[in-house]
Amino acid sequence: MEKTIAFKSTTDGSKRPLARRRILSARFTETEYTTLEGFAWSKGTTLAEWVRESLLHSLEGPGEAQMEMHIFTELVGIQMLLMNTLEPLLRGDKFAPEQLTILFRQVQTTKAAKAQELLAKRSQNREK
Repeated sequence: MEKTIAFKSTTDGSKRPLARRRILSARFTETEYTTLEGFAWSKGTTLAEWVRESLLHSLEGPGEAQMEMHIFTELVGIQMLLMNTLEPLLRGDKFAPEQLTILFRQVQTTKAAKAQELLAKRSQNREK
């Protein structure tokens, strides 16, 4: 995220950064706090600054999240294509052009659902 600093004009015409005066609060378990703090430190920042940047970053809207989902979906499609073609090719089998066309269409129509399925499984595993 690009850092944006707001400035205030002073009486002499110079500018100084606006003071941060508002505080948000949230409660966490000890385990959650420790995990968040460790993650922030691994990024080379404090927990408070990481939380602030994360919240401000979320204001940028769904554009980046949509792009990440699109990229993930395309990666899933590539994986599906490789899984369906690599083994037969390694065995020495050949694909007819019609078979490849059908396979490409199948991947195109199912990759989004498969990506959602994989994300749902991953989410369930994290909750356990």
